[in-house]
Amino acid sequence: MIELKENFLPSKVPPHPGVYVYRDLFGAVIYVGKAKNLRRRMSSYFQPGRLKQADVKLRQLIHSIHTWEFFQVKTEDEALILESRLIKNYAPYYNILMRDDKRYLLLKIKLDDPFPTLTLARVKKDDNATYFGPFPHGTALKSTLEFLLAHFGLRSCRSNYPDAETRKRCLKRIVKDCSSPCTGAISQADYRKKVEDMLEVLHGRLESVSASVKEKMSEAAANLDYERAGRWRDVLNNLETVFGTKNRSFENAVIPSHTGPEAMEALQKSLKLAKPLKTIKCFDISNLLGQLSVASMTVFIDGKPAKDEYRRFRIKTVEGANDFASMAEVVGRHFTRLLAENRPLPDLLVVDGGMGQLNAALKKLTELKCPVLPVIGLAERNEEIYIPGRSEPLVLDRHNPGLRVLQAIRDEAHRFAISYHRDLRQKRLTESLLDDLPGVGEKRKLALLKAFGSVRELRKADVKTICRRVPGVGETLAQEILLALKK
Repeated sequence: MIELKENFLPSKVPPHPGVYVYRDLFGAVIYVGKAKNLRRRMSSYFQPGRLKQADVKLRQLIHSIHTWEFFQVKTEDEALILESRLIKNYAPYYNILMRDDKRYLLLKIKLDDPFPTLTLARVKKDDNATYFGPFPHGTALKSTLEFLLAHFGLRSCRSNYPDAETRKRCLKRIVKDCSSPCTGAISQADYRKKVEDMLEVLHGRLESVSASVKEKMSEAAANLDYERAGRWRDVLNNLETVFGTKNRSFENAVIPSHTGPEAMEALQKSLKLAKPLKTIKCFDISNLLGQLSVASMTVFIDGKPAKDEYRRFRIKTVEGANDFASMAEVVGRHFTRLLAENRPLPDLLVVDGGMGQLNAALKKLTELKCPVLPVIGLAERNEEIYIPGRSEPLVLDRHNPGLRVLQAIRDEAHRFAISYHRDLRQKRLTESLLDDLPGVGEKRKLALLKAFGSVRELRKADVKTICRRVPGVGETLAQEILLALKK
């Protein structure tokens, strides 16, 4: 639900946890916030006396708000996670916190390992592992993970097949916190039973573990060992904080979306397309003052991102900042491959931009003798939809779910293109720094990058470390490299 700023009434907003989003006159997201009480928090922005007390930045934000919307959730933890995801997705101008790449922690376990164990992760990968989370309480999660591994006797070593040297240094085996599957002290079947019991806790069934912890806490208190009792109390609190009933909603926390089959059907009707929409592809161009021009292609299937289908391109044939020619190049490259491999075409092609980008894409498709398919341009400023053969752009109501689909895939294309552009700029910066180092040719540059991974890590190293890791680099050259990097 999106409402104009002038239509704000506290009674329209529930007094429950949630996330609120403010947009400017052009529909761009300018601020995302969370609240334990949405009504109280959002009302504070629109009180007449707020502007007099606000600092400059807050006054600018309040003046820039044109429309608002909110997403009610079950708990404050879920609101925290949702806020973070929306900020990373939209990168709003007025948000300062959480605009880096930091993510909430996940728990990961690979059940196809011979002796599975539980580890921390930041990113969910397609690696056949089972993930739990994200968890907003990082400190409590780390303490709880350490407790669970010890309580169930699961291994904490990184190697799936620890050797004799690893076992020699294993403190968990010495203090009896590990069942030592690497030494054959426990069978694979018995170890699996421990893993299954631990998974019960991850699914929120804490009764057995909580009872065990309470018993140890009571025993310590009865022996007047209040310090130990306090530690067991903290373990119990952490378990409830991470896996308790009140905090279980994080598992299903998702970004509220106006996309999906219903929205695709609404878009089909708005564009008056005869064929139902299933697959949409969107192209976007990104460059910085004509340098390092790149393009991105994002794909939505049934209104949802299909990230495995995303593609990114380096512009090869265009010099300078020419978005029209760049659009023609990437559309031509992609559809040439689709036609050559006889792969299915999208039900709708979207190009980011106005009539110029649209005509460039259409001309290239015609040159390729591509079968006819719907192609539109989406201009960001006023969300105008350019359609071939129509003199005036189509402007949909901002409440239209079909428009939200187009905005979502366009925003994804922006994000994907900008992240690729940023990676290339960082790579070029790294290469240029190494090119300027005295006595460093192409081979030594590659050797330095292979040994340290980045210029940042190389700068942290000392002379002896550089000499040890990079063959052929002596102390004199290593000193010159460090001196040049520090400048």
